[in-house]
Amino acid sequence: MEVDRTSHELRPMTCELGHLSRSDGSATLTQGDTTVITSMYGPGDVRISKEIIDKATVEVTYRPKIGLPKCSDKLKERLIRNTCETVILSGLHPRTGIDIILQEMQNSGSFLSCCINSACLALLDASIPLKYLIAAVTCCISDKGEITLDPDLKQEKKSVAILTFVFDSKDFNVVTVSTSGSFSNEQFQSCLMACREASKHVITFYRESMLKKLSKSV
Repeated sequence: MEVDRTSHELRPMTCELGHLSRSDGSATLTQGDTTVITSMYGPGDVRISKEIIDKATVEVTYRPKIGLPKCSDKLKERLIRNTCETVILSGLHPRTGIDIILQEMQNSGSFLSCCINSACLALLDASIPLKYLIAAVTCCISDKGEITLDPDLKQEKKSVAILTFVFDSKDFNVVTVSTSGSFSNEQFQSCLMACREASKHVITFYRESMLKKLSKSV
């Protein structure tokens, strides 16, 4: 059940790292009531047809909670793959494969950002070399022009536009943007600023989660 919060607050986040024994890295991330489990395999062997001579081949597979993936799910896979390819130092592992598998457990809004953040945590858990961390934040715009960060499904359905921004942890520059609906340039800039500020809290959450995991292993 979603808790009461202001329109500029992120929903509570929790995660569990390294809990899947057969994967090289794993993360279960919950944002509000939205939950995604990500498992990461590699760098490892890759089929010759997919082998790249100077870098690792990154593949992303999305598994919906029910049924088979739809066309929209394939677009989601491509966006997440392109985002992950941007941050992974794939040149360190040529002719290998890195597989990221995302399993939907519950979609209660802001699902794309939860997927991307879960993937980043799984890459961290697997100790994959990265240029920087990435933090995704979703926001929506109501018919009254109000901006809500990290919206739930009810808020998304009432909105006229949904925007997801992905930022790097170095300078908080934009890495990826995904939008749907109609909005003005002024609204876009307002969403960008609000999401950029919120992404700093996501990066802090990553660091706290990794510190918690490392302190348990000592």
